[in-house]
Amino acid sequence: MTQDRISKIVEKLAPSGIRAFFDLVLNMKDVISLGVGEPDFVTPWHIREKAIHSLEKGFTSYTSNKGMPELRKEIAQFLQKRYGLSYDFLEEILITVGVSEGLDLAMRALLNPGDKVLVPEPAYVSYGPVVELAGGEPIYLQTNIKNEFKLTAQQIDQAAVKGTKALMINYPSNPTGTSYTKAELLAIAQVVKKHDLLIVSDEDYDELTYDFDHTPLSSLPGMKDRVIYLNGFSKAYAMTGFRIGYACGPREIIAAMTKIHQYTMLCASITGQIAAQDALKYGQRDVAEMRKEYNRRRRYMVSSLNEMGLDCHTPQGAFYVFPSIQKTGMKSLDFAKDLLEKEKVALVPGVAFGPSCEGYIRISYASSYENLQEAVKRIKRYLQKSKE
Repeated sequence: MTQDRISKIVEKLAPSGIRAFFDLVLNMKDVISLGVGEPDFVTPWHIREKAIHSLEKGFTSYTSNKGMPELRKEIAQFLQKRYGLSYDFLEEILITVGVSEGLDLAMRALLNPGDKVLVPEPAYVSYGPVVELAGGEPIYLQTNIKNEFKLTAQQIDQAAVKGTKALMINYPSNPTGTSYTKAELLAIAQVVKKHDLLIVSDEDYDELTYDFDHTPLSSLPGMKDRVIYLNGFSKAYAMTGFRIGYACGPREIIAAMTKIHQYTMLCASITGQIAAQDALKYGQRDVAEMRKEYNRRRRYMVSSLNEMGLDCHTPQGAFYVFPSIQKTGMKSLDFAKDLLEKEKVALVPGVAFGPSCEGYIRISYASSYENLQEAVKRIKRYLQKSKE
């Protein structure tokens, strides 16, 4: 038998901390799940209807590797109107199978073996692994609740040693909901230019920003040529199952990403791409309504958690809260398992997002207000019993 059948890089990768935990939930009844980061809203009807109609009309073929020109043009026009961003839809936009594929393509297109990538922690579970799978080395920059889990320009300046090629950033953040003002981004941009870094910027939650306007890094002076801007339709339009994302950036980088895409994924689903066009054209009212409801839930969860003694900063975006459980004296995985067993509330232990996240939990408020109210009751009851 051939030895070393599995790649050493793959072999040493840990499985997703989110999925590993939720395997425990699958066969349990009456569980309130506040774990998986997926909108609880159904995709708006006009978007679903467009997808259904496309199938009825026989649109079931491959598309261009880069994605349908009509969708890329619609994205370019949307970004121009929304943020003043100017991208050539023919050469600077690639349609991907969700933002996840865009991240993977970006890392494989950019990195040579040993190149370093700065990754703020807490970090979404795939960020480090996609760097490693591309042969790079993730350098984790720890943030904390005192600073609302924000990465600072000073941290980047100190960490950008020889061999550092890129910064990966996600805002609003999964898992913390942290986002950045324009002033904070300008400070980050300045130090990125100083060290001649590229940025892979995952802004999939941009439309779910609550306290100030979202600013794309690529819209800042002198940054467009340094940024691979990633976005998609999963979160804002509740289209997770359609698996449509997009990457915008310098044409040589988009061309390199497209090469890999050609040989692996070929193209994103035509049904999803047609639905995404409709989302951009007619979905802004739906986005506004969902954002308003998420904001209501955000305020409720932050106040409820703080009232029960779980220190929780106010997230500026996305649909997550990231409270501290350090006062309980429990490890985050033990807390999550015990809460699930005793009160049937499922959430994600903080260590899924990096070792420095011990003592925290991630709660998704992409669940009905009634579910959140019941979950809060159960968590309160659990904490009270733990003290007895």
